[in-house]
Amino acid sequence: MSQRGTVFVGALLTGLVLVGLLSFVLTEGFFADFLLDRNTRAMPYPFTIQNVMWLVFCIGAGELLVRYRETDREMLQIHKGLLPEDEATLLRKQDLGGLYKRVKETRADGAYFMQRLLARCMLQFQVSGSIDKANNLFNSSLELFQHEIELKYNALRYVVWLIPTLGFIGTVVGIALALSDAGNAPDYQDPALLKQLTQSLGVAFYTTLLALLQSAVLMFVLHVVQGKEETTLNTIGQYCLDNLINRLYETD
Repeated sequence: MSQRGTVFVGALLTGLVLVGLLSFVLTEGFFADFLLDRNTRAMPYPFTIQNVMWLVFCIGAGELLVRYRETDREMLQIHKGLLPEDEATLLRKQDLGGLYKRVKETRADGAYFMQRLLARCMLQFQVSGSIDKANNLFNSSLELFQHEIELKYNALRYVVWLIPTLGFIGTVVGIALALSDAGNAPDYQDPALLKQLTQSLGVAFYTTLLALLQSAVLMFVLHVVQGKEETTLNTIGQYCLDNLINRLYETD
């Protein structure tokens, strides 16, 4: 199973455990209605909109955790000493063979940004002997990596959009049931009917409120993690620029 599939299954199981624990603890009262919709009449419990939202929320949180951990691993590549970091070393074509071999060996750990960037630029300079061509490839690669980061968050943005949509669906279903009860009631002024309608409408709006809170949490963490990943890419770019591109030396 791929890493993404493993994360999906793990997050789904975590969501099921979370729903099970909440269902055990919250059997009645405000939080039972707000978090779980325990008194729903739309569908048999535990198959409620809120529970589905919790599962989707955990899937999004699991994906964010993976992105955070991968960003930490990307940053660790800077400390592997793949490039000379002193003030005097210059790099000619013939000097890059050993460095390129070391970079290729560390790529066995994964396709990290820094190793991919270094391998491309070193190979370009070895083939062409041109600093300008190596620098152009360096800049183009950074732009491609930035776009790659954006693409990695497409699924997360869909999850952040999906949760409020599920909340609105739950609200619409709750309002529809409340209006159906009112339409079928023989006496519109029955206090019991009014109490039931008020309770049904309250539970209906709980789905949207919970969805907005979950979406806000995921969106905040998404921006934090994506910002961390973009900062890491910038740091890697600075490291490669200072210790590779600026050290290249064209020989006659």
